[in-house]
Amino acid sequence: MSAAAEGGWSVPQRLLAAATRLFADQGYDRTSVQEIVEAAGVTKGALYHYFGSKDDLLHEVYARVLRLQQERLDCFARSDAPVEKRLREAAADVVVTTIENLDDTKIFFRSMHHLGPEKLAQVRAERRRYHERFRALVEEGQRCGVFSSATPADLVVDYHFGSVHHLGAWYHAEGRLSAGEVAGHLADLLMRALRP
Repeated sequence: MSAAAEGGWSVPQRLLAAATRLFADQGYDRTSVQEIVEAAGVTKGALYHYFGSKDDLLHEVYARVLRLQQERLDCFARSDAPVEKRLREAAADVVVTTIENLDDTKIFFRSMHHLGPEKLAQVRAERRRYHERFRALVEEGQRCGVFSSATPADLVVDYHFGSVHHLGAWYHAEGRLSAGEVAGHLADLLMRALRP
């Protein structure tokens, strides 16, 4: 029995852990449903009970990270702190949570083209909602003169998330910088770009 099965995890957690590991190791398209259920220590019936397909598993691998990031961004945005503090915290947080879930995000960006049109549209809508909430913080700061309006808010957001999406290409946990240090540097770059 796998470590996930022994750890007292629920069946969906075991399936997601097994799928994430297999998708990371051998790729989404080279991983069979049979391999996933064997690694999770469950039956195919259990997989189809919780997830309608392998496609649904791929979607959930990324969606769970996006849900976490959205919840955290919503908390930062609702805070009473000054907008520059809220934006910097949000900018750093998306870096840390991406690094903490790097396998999930790498799998998704490498394999998202395998999603059916409906799931792909759903993920794009969820990502757009996140980016719009983040952009609203930039626009708030621009409106009240805390941030420069020289660069459109959309470009500012794309600039930051381009760096975030590129983390999977170079970040290594055993590298010179911790997740928190990388997050601090990237958040500081964003704040400097917005300085009036």
